[in-house]
Amino acid sequence: MSSESLAEGSETGRSAVKLDETDRAIIAALVEDGRISIRALADRIHVSRANAYARINRLVSEGAITGFTAKLDARLVGLGTTAYVMVTIDQNTWRTVSKRLAEIPYVEHFSLVGGDFDVLVLTRAPDNDGLRQVVLEKIQEIPGIRSTRTWLVFDESPGRAVDWA
Repeated sequence: MSSESLAEGSETGRSAVKLDETDRAIIAALVEDGRISIRALADRIHVSRANAYARINRLVSEGAITGFTAKLDARLVGLGTTAYVMVTIDQNTWRTVSKRLAEIPYVEHFSLVGGDFDVLVLTRAPDNDGLRQVVLEKIQEIPGIRSTRTWLVFDESPGRAVDWA
């Protein structure tokens, strides 16, 4: 199924915000450079500044754009150890586990997943001792967590951004 049919509200993407070509161009420009000025954005996609500003506000209010952020080099900001932690939980504890994971320093992201594990946690810590504390002293102490398995990341690649245009 094409991304266009998802954007148009097909059965699979019926909860998606409807995006037209201009919305997708705005999103692509913001993903590429979240600090682009409204004027430069409007010039790039050939709309008025008022139109660009109104569309960004609409995309934010509808939840399509959830925030603006800086991309960091984890090592250069002191987070030199990255790992994925696979977590198995008691099935009725997802909400409690989710709330507690969100409170742990160095947990960058986590997702409920299907497969051999229940939760995938991305951690970035200053060093191996920091990672040990996150996994053994913070994550494993959460009620409902049955087991963890940690995969240390040796190198990362940014991958390819979604093509919004």
